[in-house]
Amino acid sequence: MKARESNVFVLQGGGALGAYQAGAFEGLSDTFTKIAWVAGISIGSINAAIIAGNPPERRVERLRAFWEQATSMGLSQPMAEGYWARGMLNRLSAAATAMVGVPGFFTPRFPPAALLPFGAAGATSYYDTAPLRRTLEELVDFDLLNTGNVRFSVGAVNVETGNMTWFDSSERTIGPEHVMASGALPPGFPAVQIDGASYWDGGLVSNTPLQYVLDRRLPDRDLCVFQVDLFNARGPIPRSVWEIEAREKDIRFSSRTRFNTDMMRRLHETRAAARRLYDRLPAALRDDPDARALIAGPPDPRITIAHLIYRQTRYESASKDYEFSRRSMQAHWAAGRNDAKRTMTHPEWEKRHDSAERMQVFDLSDARA
Repeated sequence: MKARESNVFVLQGGGALGAYQAGAFEGLSDTFTKIAWVAGISIGSINAAIIAGNPPERRVERLRAFWEQATSMGLSQPMAEGYWARGMLNRLSAAATAMVGVPGFFTPRFPPAALLPFGAAGATSYYDTAPLRRTLEELVDFDLLNTGNVRFSVGAVNVETGNMTWFDSSERTIGPEHVMASGALPPGFPAVQIDGASYWDGGLVSNTPLQYVLDRRLPDRDLCVFQVDLFNARGPIPRSVWEIEAREKDIRFSSRTRFNTDMMRRLHETRAAARRLYDRLPAALRDDPDARALIAGPPDPRITIAHLIYRQTRYESASKDYEFSRRSMQAHWAAGRNDAKRTMTHPEWEKRHDSAERMQVFDLSDARA
C-alpha cells in the first residue's frame, strides 16, 4: 500500500451469503490492517458495523461470533453426499429459516402479519428484528464506531419518498437503528423509524455503496477499494425454472456494479483527455471560461478497485440468501477467504502500482464449480 492510499471496504447486500464478506475480510486483514472506510448495504451493513465498531485485533473474532450465532440452529449434515443431497439440505435449511427465523437476527411474528388488521402493531412484516438490535449492541462498540478512525456509511430507502438516504459517521452519530434500517427488507422485516421517517433496505434502490464511496471520497487521497459482492452479474443460461429464479436474483441484486466501475473509468479517462487537450490550446484560449471549466478541480486520484464476487455453487438455488446452515456458512466464509488471498498474491495485483493508469479494476478470483 502507498502512503497516501486509503483502504475502503464496500459490502453488498445478500443475506446468508454475507459470510463470504466475513471470510474475504479475514483473508485481507493480514495485508490490509489499516482501514479508512467501510460502507455497506443490508447484510453488508451488519458486517461493516462489526468491522468499524471493533479494534483491529477483535474484528474477525466478532464477525465469526455473529455468523456462528446466526447458523447455530441450522441443519448441518446431509444424509448422503453429492450435489443432489447437498441441494436438498440447503432447501430444507432455507425452509427452516422461513419457519423459525435466525438466532440473534429475526423471529417469526405470532399471530402472523397477514392475520392482523391494517395499522396494527406487527401488521407490516412477517418477522420481528428485535433480536438483531440486541446482537448489534453486544457485538458492536458504537462509541468506537462513532469516534474511531474508520469511517462508516450505510444506505437505506425512505419509504415515503423512495429515495436513498446515507447514514455516514462523518456526518451524524450512528446507532443500531441505522444499521437495522439498511437491512429492513420488506415485507419480511419492518421499516425502521429514524427521526420521524421510515426506512427500508437500501438494496431496493442500489445493492452496493460503491457509487456513494466514489462520489463522497476525499479528493486528495488515492483509494484502494475492495468491492465484495454476493451476487454475480455474469452466469450461464438457466436450464430449469429453479435455475431461472436463482439467475434472476443474481442479475437483480448485482446492482450494476460493473456499470458503476465502467462509468467511473470513462469519467477518469475523459477528465485526463480534457487536461491533455487544455495543455495543447493556444495561450489566447486558455483563459476561456469553457476551457477552464474542463479542468476545474484537483486532478483525479488513483483509484484501484478489487472485485471479490461470490460465485454460486452447483447445489445452490434461489434460496441461497436465506439458507443459514452452518455448513453453508463455513463454505461461504472459506470461499471469501480463498478469493481474497488469491487476489492478493496474483501477479497483476502485486504490480498494480507500476501502472500509469489513474483507475484500475481487477477481478482476479477464479470461478468455482
